Formats: sequence, structure tokens, C-alpha cells
Amino acid sequence: MYEFKYHKPGTVEDALAARNNASDSTFLAGGMTLLPTMKQRLASPSDLVDIGGIAGLSGITVDGGTVTIGATTTHAEVAASADVQKAIPALAYLAGLIGDPMVRHRGTIGGSNANNDPAADYPAALVGLGATIKTNKREIAADDFFTGLFETSLEDGELVTSISFPVPKRAGYSKFPQPASRYALVGVFVAETDSGVRVAVTGAGACVYRVPEMEAALASNFASDAVAGISVSDVGLNSDLHGSAEYRAHLVTVMAKRAVDSAS
Repeated sequence: MYEFKYHKPGTVEDALAARNNASDSTFLAGGMTLLPTMKQRLASPSDLVDIGGIAGLSGITVDGGTVTIGATTTHAEVAASADVQKAIPALAYLAGLIGDPMVRHRGTIGGSNANNDPAADYPAALVGLGATIKTNKREIAADDFFTGLFETSLEDGELVTSISFPVPKRAGYSKFPQPASRYALVGVFVAETDSGVRVAVTGAGACVYRVPEMEAALASNFASDAVAGISVSDVGLNSDLHGSAEYRAHLVTVMAKRAVDSAS
């Protein structure tokens, strides 16, 4: 691992100052992706700004029809939250499937989404539920947040502070996990919301995406049979030793059916 400077600010303002005053800095939350990347010498930031101890960046609140989760809240905390389990059971279930216990107790919801790994679980939930990502500068709709492979609409020095999820009428998530990493080979989040049905897919492509054909079918009949006959194109999907693009396209339909069946 390369030499770097370590900062542990106590406020968001101090974190932003530390980031802006360094030549090549990055925020550190759980570090589940960043630290292994640095150990492999695939990244060498000059400064790490640890936001894990900043008060106000973690915690879960439910206000009316909205669940708000602080950026440094861990996956384990989301999975175990009685409030999340009651308001959006599918979100708590998804969080409990991420990685292994060590990853779930260190990894954070803000860091996971800011990293935007193509096989991460959370992006499917954010897009599937129509969530809003709040930063120190603005609010960003989930549909506009994830822009490509490991890319988001975050600007340089912009920090995710919380994520707000509207409570759906019902929602479900199903994934086919890669056996070793537990990342989603394909994961599908389905939600019936006040604004309509949303179907979001992670793991299959370079970035989370929606399936309009399934959304239209489920809007007419929210049942697994409604999507059983819908085939997803394999053009542009990921293909590797774990599964071909054709196989992933098939899994999208299979996981969508299971997600609908599990919706509550």
C-alpha cells in the first residue's frame, strides 16, 4: 500500500475542507472496496478523509411515508432495523444479503452507492424504490445518480449525507449471488409505488437499469406470471467466467419472478 495522509474530521465541513486541501484525496467510510483496491496498488490517493465518526451521518428515521438512512449507516444496521423491516421489508432483506458478516458490519450504504459497483445490491433498491440521494450540495433522484460503470453524478468533493426511500405499497428483491463474493450475478428489485411499478436490475450490466416492459406488465397484473414470458435482451450485458450475457439475461426474468412472489 502506498503512503498516504489520514484525516479524521468531526464535522462535514471539516471533511470537505480536508478533501479540498489535498492534492488527490478521497472519502473513507467502511473501506470495503477502497482499502483492498489500495492494497492491490490499483489506487493511491494522497489523503484519506475518514467520515465514519461524523455525528449526524448515521442512523435511520421514519417520517410518515419516508425512510431516511444516514450515509455511514452500515448494512448490518439496515438489515437489523425494526423500522426498516416494518416499512420496507425488502430493503432490510437486501441489506442482509450483502457480502458476509464482516462486510455488513463495516460497509456503509453511502459508500456502496457512491462506489456504484455494477454488481452491488443497493443500486437496485434505490432505483427500484425511486429513492433520493442527499449530499452536502443537493438532492439527486436515484434514476439520475447512477451513470455508468463505477460512475455516478457526484461532483468532485461532493459528499453523500443520507438517502431517503419512499415507502412502497409492496416490494421484493431476489438475487443470484456469486458464490464466493456474494455480489449479485443478477439481482432484481420490484416495487409497487404511488407513482407506479418499478423494476430495477443490478449485476447484469455495467450499471443498474430499469425494465420498462416488466413495469408495464406488472402495472396491469402484479403477479409473477405477468413477467414470466418477458425475455430481456443480452446485448451489452456483462459476460465473464461466472456467467455469459445470455445467461444473465435469462436470470433477469427468473429473479424478477421471484422478486414479485416475495413482494410484501
